[in-house]
Amino acid sequence: MKLSSLLPTETIMMALENIRAHKFRSFLTILGIIIGITTVIGISSILTGLRSNLIQFVEDYGTNNIYAFHLSTGIDVGPRDRKEWARKPLTPEEGEVIKEQAPAVDDVANDGFIEWTFDKKMTYGGATYARGNLHGVSANHAQITNITLQEGRFISEFDDLHRRDVMVIGVEATEALFPNQAQIVGKQVMMGGRAYEVIGVLEKRKNGFLGENDEDSNVFIPFRTLRKISPKSEWMLLVIRAKSGQLKQALDQVEDILRRQRGVKYSEPNNFDLGTADKFIQQFDSITAMVGLIAIALSSVGLLVGGIGVMNIMLVTVTERTHEIGIRKAIGARRGDIVRQFLFEAMTLTGIGGILGVVIAAGMIQIVGLVFPALPATVPLWAVVSGLCVSVFIGLVFGVWPARKASRLDPIEALRYE
Repeated sequence: MKLSSLLPTETIMMALENIRAHKFRSFLTILGIIIGITTVIGISSILTGLRSNLIQFVEDYGTNNIYAFHLSTGIDVGPRDRKEWARKPLTPEEGEVIKEQAPAVDDVANDGFIEWTFDKKMTYGGATYARGNLHGVSANHAQITNITLQEGRFISEFDDLHRRDVMVIGVEATEALFPNQAQIVGKQVMMGGRAYEVIGVLEKRKNGFLGENDEDSNVFIPFRTLRKISPKSEWMLLVIRAKSGQLKQALDQVEDILRRQRGVKYSEPNNFDLGTADKFIQQFDSITAMVGLIAIALSSVGLLVGGIGVMNIMLVTVTERTHEIGIRKAIGARRGDIVRQFLFEAMTLTGIGGILGVVIAAGMIQIVGLVFPALPATVPLWAVVSGLCVSVFIGLVFGVWPARKASRLDPIEALRYE
């Protein structure tokens, strides 16, 4: 090996030898970098997994759907303004107008919410289920929201028109009321002092945000039946399906129709909200962007501490190897050769810190997945590459001063150094 001009691979091998010779010191030096990289990759992995889970969740309900409601909707809705609470709920008649006057709209379904004071407790024999998410829906609701049945049928136009006391129940109600029973359709369930015939059982959806799915607790009855048993239950959601490839046109047409139907003046904002799958994803991205910035800020502290530690240890290394530097210069090594040697050593040190951070983050994500199966987390390749590049870059930046100091040593003085 020529000391005057070392190859990059030889420099890396020398750096590894120095790290092995001072294992504990080297570990303490790169501890900040390990913590910083672990934090960034860990949070990035969780957020990436959540986003993928959300996309699957909203796509499962239909990417061409528009959700109209009189209050603001989405995953980033904060405290509501008092004026918002004064808005009038949407009506089935407005849904009919949308269906008739919006050329880009394929169909409109009603989804009515039960008043919170209504007793939703369901009983069958000695079994009770009180956590049902009761909805009054139109017959086309299942088709628009991609609902599938495990058994029986969904609500029909006849059921809705004649306000029949029938219901379609979800997985949770089935397990609570009919444990270990093969035949469920046709059974009579009591709710609010009335007997309802179970006509269908919902299939469990494969996708659910954070592993949870509201549909597992859903109980569907005809829309007009809900209005019959609870006249005060006025809140409802209009689920609007746009024609294929015409979502934006449908969104504009629905907004225009609802503004006219609800008497919104030109200068006034909408007194309703329109949500789409893209909107929900954009809202999630805006939230995760803030979380990501916080994570970067926190990890930057660790990376800064790690970088200062690397600079400090490299200055110590320069002092310890002054005699070696003098020999290299005496036999022809240039200042650039010395700078490259110490820069490569610093980058190797921080690169190892980055690799350890990636490995630890990946291990932590696996543990999180085992302990919390509902929390999706996948380590994205871009986070791994970015983490490694950042760690190496820190070595480059904080290794410059020690490298320049080493290159400027006087060879005569360096040879005399003991």
